Amino acid sequence: MNHYASSDNQPRADNQQGRLDPWWIVGFADGEGCFSVSIFKNSTTKSGVQVFPEFVVTQGEKSLNTLEDLKRYFNCGKIYINRRSDNHRENLYRYCVRSMKDLEDNVIPFFNQYQLKTAKNNDFVIFCRILTLLKNKEHLNKSGLDNIKSLASTMNRRKIRI
Repeated sequence: MNHYASSDNQPRADNQQGRLDPWWIVGFADGEGCFSVSIFKNSTTKSGVQVFPEFVVTQGEKSLNTLEDLKRYFNCGKIYINRRSDNHRENLYRYCVRSMKDLEDNVIPFFNQYQLKTAKNNDFVIFCRILTLLKNKEHLNKSGLDNIKSLASTMNRRKIRI
């Protein structure tokens, strides 16, 4: 099936029923998505830090409709604008799922059923491990938090510094 054929030459991600094709979503997330876990100092929390998992897909303003389609497909998340003041011609938009419940109920089951094909699958597996640690409240003790920091530092080729 050709997912890119349409009368107006715009990319298409739908099947005959007008819904997003799950394998198209996998490819799109592989190219434009990210599973990340940020850790911030937060004096209002018991541990003094906040662990912030999220699934994000970023697109330029011309492709905002694709992010809206993803939001409808997953039935959760929000779209945020990142206004640009540099030399780019359009703003960026981010589709973000941050709620633990939405991640566990909507995003994780989807990517467990339709596995990512790139190295992002490894980030997804680590992301799931961290969500399990958070669900088990491991982030509330030093060894659990250290474990989460260590795992998060291996994702998306970045270092966690707290």
